Amino acid sequence: MKRALITGVTGQDGSYLAELLLEKGYEVHGIVRRSSTESFERIEHLAGKIHLHQADLLDQLSIIDVMKESDPHEVYNLAAQSFVPTSWKQPVLTGEFTSIGVTRVLEAIRLLGPDRIRFYQASSSEMFGKVQEVPQKENTPFYPRSPYGVAKVYGHWITVNYRESYNMFCCSGILFNHESERRGREFVTRKVTDGVARIKLGLSSELRLGNLDSKRDWGFAGDYVRAMWLMLQQDQADDYVVATGETHTVRRLVELAFAAVDLDWQKYVKIDQTLVRPAEVDLLIGDPAKAKAKLGWTPEVSFEQLVERMVKADVARLQGKPIPDFKARGI
Repeated sequence: MKRALITGVTGQDGSYLAELLLEKGYEVHGIVRRSSTESFERIEHLAGKIHLHQADLLDQLSIIDVMKESDPHEVYNLAAQSFVPTSWKQPVLTGEFTSIGVTRVLEAIRLLGPDRIRFYQASSSEMFGKVQEVPQKENTPFYPRSPYGVAKVYGHWITVNYRESYNMFCCSGILFNHESERRGREFVTRKVTDGVARIKLGLSSELRLGNLDSKRDWGFAGDYVRAMWLMLQQDQADDYVVATGETHTVRRLVELAFAAVDLDWQKYVKIDQTLVRPAEVDLLIGDPAKAKAKLGWTPEVSFEQLVERMVKADVARLQGKPIPDFKARGI
């Protein structure tokens, strides 16, 4: 039986990846940080099915200890300080988690099993920042526009460096925005769908947003973790852009979300200049041609379906009802 270790297992991607690996017969281990406000909401349904270990990306020895305990064949590094606005307020901490933390995981693998452990690094489209070409490919130059983006560039290149220097099987997935009903409510997609649900149910009267013209390439997180797994099943390690190849504005996101509950968005959305980033990333759109050709990967959930399922899930959650079974309903 294959064993996998996931950092960031309590996050959106970690929960979907754990589900996928369990379906494929893996023994799944996850790293959680000790905190006075621990939240396992996204993996509550996996209780008793996965093994949780306490460790911290800021602590090298704790990572080594978990590697020894779990003895993984595959390591997926999904942990990071991943909220861009917070990276402006806490740039040093973001760097410690999102860049140096990657090195600590790679060092643990190098010390314990460089020939047998395969490593996945969660890189980000935010590395492209002030884009140098459209669409963005694996060889598009990076120009990050936030401390988070800068930290992700370090994490990406240190992964390449360990692959080339130590002949380790290390892959980076340059993932464009990927969302779901498990996305944190601080992210714009979930902020919108949660806000729409609250307005629909009479719990709120407005939704405050920043730049409605900002464009992103949004996909479904469940599709994207499948690409992560596929990368580690190849004969050779490589890096891949994972994206839909389509771009949508925040305005389009808002229109679809309000339409899902039969409301006119213009009556409820207020522009708040304090929510505009200091350095905005205007257009991110990925070219997933390499992932499609070499991994056989294609996204299955459309943007319209994604927004609809997120809104319906937030309405159900606020009503205290079970989240709908989207697979059974074809959404």
